[in-house]
Amino acid sequence: MTEQRLFPKPLSERPITPFASAQQAWFWFVRCQTARIEGARVIADVSDVVRPCDPDDVYNAVMRLARERVLTDRHLQVIEYYGLVERLPDPRDAREKPKYDLWCATMEALEPVLVARDIVELRPPETFHDEDVMMEMSGDLSPCGA
Repeated sequence: MTEQRLFPKPLSERPITPFASAQQAWFWFVRCQTARIEGARVIADVSDVVRPCDPDDVYNAVMRLARERVLTDRHLQVIEYYGLVERLPDPRDAREKPKYDLWCATMEALEPVLVARDIVELRPPETFHDEDVMMEMSGDLSPCGA
């Protein structure tokens, strides 16, 4: 029997950008998986933004939670569907409110796993009133030039 050799992945010279949330990582995974199904080859370090993981790492984290029975089949169905349509369930719609609750529960379970693996780096949310985000408004600000 031959001995299996493992080769470490080359590290990027460019700065690595972790995801801001589990939600962002999940949507990225679904887009990567869709591209794979359509025939694209996922190659590390060729995109504009270097991520700290492969798409499979996000999938493996979700499946680990499913194996541990933290997530049910219903959780997986909800994140799969809304990942494919690239939007969140709408909590204002009575039909989507239970799905929104499942989505939130899934992301709450997934986020600490991804943070522990340095895939997600939680940052305080930017607000309109942050000093770094504020822009000086000038000129005529009246509606429709009235």
